[in-house]
Amino acid sequence: MSVGMAESERHVDGKVSKEIRYFICSIDANAKVFGNAVRKHWSIENQLHWVLDVSFNEDLSRVRRSSAAENMSVIRHLVLNLLKLEKSCKKGLKAKRFKAALDTNYAEKVLQLIY
Repeated sequence: MSVGMAESERHVDGKVSKEIRYFICSIDANAKVFGNAVRKHWSIENQLHWVLDVSFNEDLSRVRRSSAAENMSVIRHLVLNLLKLEKSCKKGLKAKRFKAALDTNYAEKVLQLIY
């Protein structure tokens, strides 16, 4: 068990912001392994959670009944993966979702990727 600290610096429009985060880790004290774990955590955040929020407005969802929120999350993940697999449309995920909503042939093409 160890404690780690990650310091990050961000430059936007000439302004610099710094952030320090502390972690309790189950790994041995090893800076390289710790750095990789922190980067991997943020890659998941940037490649999955941010995409779900931007493409599916997941943070705005008000589904709360019983297991409906969990079910909707599974459906969003499935659709996200299918849209990423579909390569004929060279647009972003939001545009692909919109196209699937308007064009049933395209929606069928996306859904056929399950098989």
